[in-house]
Amino acid sequence: MYDYSQQSDDYKRIEKAIRFIEDNFKSQPTLDEIAKSVHLSKYHFNRVFKRWAGIGPIQFLQFITLDYTKKILRKSKSLLETSLEAGLSGPSRLHDLFVTFDAMTPGDFKKQGAGLKIEYSLCDSPFGECLIAKTERGICHFGFIRENSQLYALNQLFKKWPGAIFSKNSQPLDPTVNQIFNLDQKKESRPFNILLKGTNFQINVWKALLLIPSGSVVCYQDIAAHIGRPKAFRAVASAIAINPVAYLIPCHRVIAKSGKIHQYRWGSSRKKAIVGWEAAKMA
Repeated sequence: MYDYSQQSDDYKRIEKAIRFIEDNFKSQPTLDEIAKSVHLSKYHFNRVFKRWAGIGPIQFLQFITLDYTKKILRKSKSLLETSLEAGLSGPSRLHDLFVTFDAMTPGDFKKQGAGLKIEYSLCDSPFGECLIAKTERGICHFGFIRENSQLYALNQLFKKWPGAIFSKNSQPLDPTVNQIFNLDQKKESRPFNILLKGTNFQINVWKALLLIPSGSVVCYQDIAAHIGRPKAFRAVASAIAINPVAYLIPCHRVIAKSGKIHQYRWGSSRKKAIVGWEAAKMA
């Protein structure tokens, strides 16, 4: 298994740098100024960035500018529509082969997971520390820890499943997390099973997100139109905001119609980092 501890440490600096750029975008900070904001020399910062993203910071920033996101929005919408008409053939099959949904029955929902055994792990990822929780039926939660708030993240998980029996996985590396960030579409692989608790509307929204190819983005209105509720884009946005399984259900690939990357459960800077990281992988 791959140890993500180095990438996780690098990400902390990358996220801080993205925040600095967000706060100072009007003055168009130089690479020297960005590096200084994370207490590194320009050359060391460049090495850290390349180790994390595979490309340099200047090229990476091009992937999260408003001009780029507007351009990719138009392209992605066309690609999404074409893929849907073709019966999910082509690049939009990124996740439909790798993720299977198991929605809770009304009876299960009413019991609030009473007696359900849930094992959770706190571990590193390319986007910082994360929390993953699994049952015999599949992953029921996957999210990132914001600003070292482990206790808050755990309490949110426990509140979501008040009747469940929780146990902590003591292993330092979780094989599931390793698989999530090393998806290889060219190789046959067992799909990720996901156990979801939500309304029919929310689950339909989460399923629609699986159609968005890596390196692409769509807007909330596109998802609303796809599920046959074109005027319900605000409700779609609300469902996306409480997506319980980050990355595998790619809510980070939905942005504002204006092209702005914001509104993410685990922080707007992390959302920009993920969008840029995926675009770099596809470049």
